[in-house]
Amino acid sequence: QVQLVESGGGLVQPGGSLRLSCAASGFNMSWWNIGWFRQAPGKEREGVSCIDGRDGNTYYADSVKGRFTISRDSAKNTAYLQMNTLKPEDTATYYCARMWGNRLHLIQSSYGCWGQGTQVTVSS
Repeated sequence: QVQLVESGGGLVQPGGSLRLSCAASGFNMSWWNIGWFRQAPGKEREGVSCIDGRDGNTYYADSVKGRFTISRDSAKNTAYLQMNTLKPEDTATYYCARMWGNRLHLIQSSYGCWGQGTQVTVSS
């Protein structure tokens, strides 16, 4: 069964850090682009970051550039999103998804196999 499962969310104070995981099963993540997206209450889902599974190239939304780092571990077939210097506006449900192709972007309609999401709450 092809699926992605997110984990690692939780409650953290402003300025804190979290690492999200996106575990793949049923396919080899090394051949796919993996994207992280988030949706805050009352807002549309937005792209956060993505990584090319073949060459490791990355792309970040301006809102997280310099604070978040995306990576992947081919041996574990898992992608990660390291989130540092978290802000209250980072509060959202975070999702990962996969995209086939050699162009790196965060256009959601190109992504599929969405996970169930993991909640991140940044609050004091």
